[in-house]
Amino acid sequence: MAASEGVLGSLEQLAWLLWETAWERPFYFLLAFILPFLWLAIFCVYILLHLIAPKPRLPVPSEKTYITTNPDGTTSTPRPLPCWFDRWRAEGLLSQEYPTIPPGFPMPDQAAIEPAEVEVSIVIPAYNEEDRISPALEEIVEYLDQQFGRPNSQLLQPERHERPAQKGGRRGKRATTPHRLVFKPDSLASASQPGALPPQPAEPSGYEILIIDDGSGDRTVEVALSFSRKHKLHDILRVIKLERNRGKGGAVTHGLRHVRGKYALFADADGASRFSDLGRLIEGCEDVVDGSNRGVAIGSRAHLVDSEAVVKRSAIRNFLMRSFHFILTILTPPATSRIRDTQCGFKLFSRAALPHIVPYMHMEGWIFDIEMLMLAESAPATPVLASDGSVIGTSYGIKVAEVPVGWREVDGSKMRLVQDSVRMAIGLAVLRASWMLGVYRRRLT
Repeated sequence: MAASEGVLGSLEQLAWLLWETAWERPFYFLLAFILPFLWLAIFCVYILLHLIAPKPRLPVPSEKTYITTNPDGTTSTPRPLPCWFDRWRAEGLLSQEYPTIPPGFPMPDQAAIEPAEVEVSIVIPAYNEEDRISPALEEIVEYLDQQFGRPNSQLLQPERHERPAQKGGRRGKRATTPHRLVFKPDSLASASQPGALPPQPAEPSGYEILIIDDGSGDRTVEVALSFSRKHKLHDILRVIKLERNRGKGGAVTHGLRHVRGKYALFADADGASRFSDLGRLIEGCEDVVDGSNRGVAIGSRAHLVDSEAVVKRSAIRNFLMRSFHFILTILTPPATSRIRDTQCGFKLFSRAALPHIVPYMHMEGWIFDIEMLMLAESAPATPVLASDGSVIGTSYGIKVAEVPVGWREVDGSKMRLVQDSVRMAIGLAVLRASWMLGVYRRRLT
C-alpha cells in the first residue's frame, strides 16, 4: 500500500513539474515534449499510410492484348496492344541509368511520347454493363462517324458533317479550327523554323474505342463484339479484358496507357453524359493548352445543381454530394479545390498531358478522378510561348477547363450510395496525406 502511494506521489510531483515548466518556460516545454510527440505522430501516420495506401497492381501479359472483330464476322485472336507507356517508362529508366550520354547519342525527351495515330481515342471502363453499353455505343459511334470519320485504313469512311439538331435545338459540333498557335500541325511548325526537316506526315484521322472489361461476370464482351460486327468497327472497337476486377480507376488508367489518339477521352459505359459535347471539351482543351500542348478538359454537371434531375434526388444523396464537395475543398490543392464537379465520367486529355498524369496514378477506386486533377495541377513547368514562338516565361501545372455538358440519370448504377460515399471521403484523406508525406511521388519504379 505504501509503495503504491509512493508511486502516485511521484507521478503527481512529475505532473506538477511539467505544469510549472510549461507555465514558466513554454518555449522549452514545447521543444522538449510537444515537438517530439508531434514528430512521432507524423512518423506513425507515415508508416500507416505505407501499409494502407492503395498500390496499383501490375498488368498481366494477357491484359496487354486486345480482341476485335474480323471483316468476316469472326472474333480475332488476341493481338498485341500498342502501349506508349511501356516505351516511355523504358526511356525514363534508361535516362536514370545513364545520366551522361556521349555526344551523338541524345536521350529521348521524357515529356514526349509516340506520335498520335488517330485523332481521338475513347476509353470506356465496363463492369457488368451488358444492358447499358449498347445504347451508349450507338450514340458514341454515330457522333464519331459524323464528326471524325473512320481511320484512313478503313474501306468505309463516312463523310464528316455536322450532326443533326438534337432536342432543345442544340447541335453536336466538333472543334474544326484550333484556337491556339501551339496546336498548329507539326508540318507548319517545322516549316517555320530555320533548317527545318521535310514536312511531317498528315495529321492523324479517325478514332478508336477501347472497352476495358473490368472482370465482368456477364456478357459485356459479347455484346460489345456483336455491336462491332453490326457496325463494321473492325479493329476500331477493341476490347481489353482484365483478368480480375481492378476498379473503375484501374480500368481507366490501363486504357489511357494504350491510347493512340491526339486526344484521349474516358467516358462512362452508361452513356449518362451527352457524347456530342465532346466537341466542346476539345475546344475547352485548346483554350487552356500550354506551350507543350498539355491541356485537360472535364465535363461538368455543376450547372445542373438546381435542375429537376438533381432536385428530384433523395435528400440523403444531395446531402452526401454537398458534404463530399466540402471535404474536397478542404483537402485538395487550390486549383483542384475550385473545380465544381470532379466526378463526372467525361474527361479529355491532350496527348502531351498523358505522360505527366497516367504513369503516376495510384488510386483504382471511385476517387481516381481527383488524383488525376491533382497530378495535372502539380505537373512540371513548361515554357510560355509568345505569338512568334519565343519563350516569355514558364507555366506551372497543366490547366484544366471545366466545361458544362448535358447529362441524364441512367438506371443501373454500381455505386452504393452511403458505403461508397464514406469510402470516397476516407480515400480522399488517404490520397492527400500520401502525396503530402511522400508516400506517393512522381517517380519511375
